[in-house]
Amino acid sequence: MYTPHTFRTGAGAYARVGVETSAMSASPHQLICMLFDGAKTSIGMARHHMAAGEIVPKGNAISKTIGIVDSGLKASLDAKAAGPAGEELVSNLTALYDYIIQRLLFANLRNDAQALDEADGLLDNIASAWREIDASAPRA
Repeated sequence: MYTPHTFRTGAGAYARVGVETSAMSASPHQLICMLFDGAKTSIGMARHHMAAGEIVPKGNAISKTIGIVDSGLKASLDAKAAGPAGEELVSNLTALYDYIIQRLLFANLRNDAQALDEADGLLDNIASAWREIDASAPRA
């Protein structure tokens, strides 16, 4: 009746609905935090596959992380919304995201755990700052 494949795909569909519901009801700030969480999860998967010598899944996990950083985190930066005072911050974050992508590409190409750890640490630092902003924001 139910095969393991059916269960996995059913569970996956259920999980996707949960993520979609969370994303649709999240504030822009929460969406950014969700992107950081997704990037961290993908880096963890890449680290696991790298240690196990699994080249294709490692590459897929790193590619997913690059997509999150490039098409999610970096693309969400808005110099116009930041205004003149935030232009330098947006510029610096753009350069930092580009550097993180470079380190992820290097980690994939050279199977370099240190480059992966560096990208992970940098994302941790930025995510921590985002969460600090949320914690210090006034509540209605």
